[in-house]
Amino acid sequence: MGLRERLRDFARTPIEEQADDLREQSHDEGGDDLTALAPRHPACVCGTVRTVTLPPRRSVPALVAEVWDGKGTVNLVWVGRRAIGGIEPGTFVRARGRVAVTKGVPTIFNPSYEIIPKQ
Repeated sequence: MGLRERLRDFARTPIEEQADDLREQSHDEGGDDLTALAPRHPACVCGTVRTVTLPPRRSVPALVAEVWDGKGTVNLVWVGRRAIGGIEPGTFVRARGRVAVTKGVPTIFNPSYEIIPKQ
C-alpha cells in the first residue's frame, strides 16, 4: 500500500467506510449494482434498509422500504401490507423482483426477500 492510499484511507469519514463495507457485503451476497438497474428487467438487490414507511393511501396499504447498498438506493414496495416482521431500519436484506421506475426512483413491487444476518 502506497502513501497515497494510506492518506486516502486516513482521510475517509466513518460514513464512507461504512458505505464501502456495505457495498462489499452487497457484492459478496450477489447483489446487483443499484446505480445500474434497468427498468423492466429482473434484479437481485442487497443492502441495508434505511427507512420503512407506510404512505397514506385511502384504499390499499403499501409498505415501502428504502434499501441502500453503499452506492445507490432502491425502494421495495409490498402492496397490501402494513408491516413485515424483521423489515426495519438497519436490517440487511436480499430481494429479487422486476424493476420499475416510480417518480424517478428504482422500485421493486412485491419482491421476494431474505433477511441476511450481519457479518
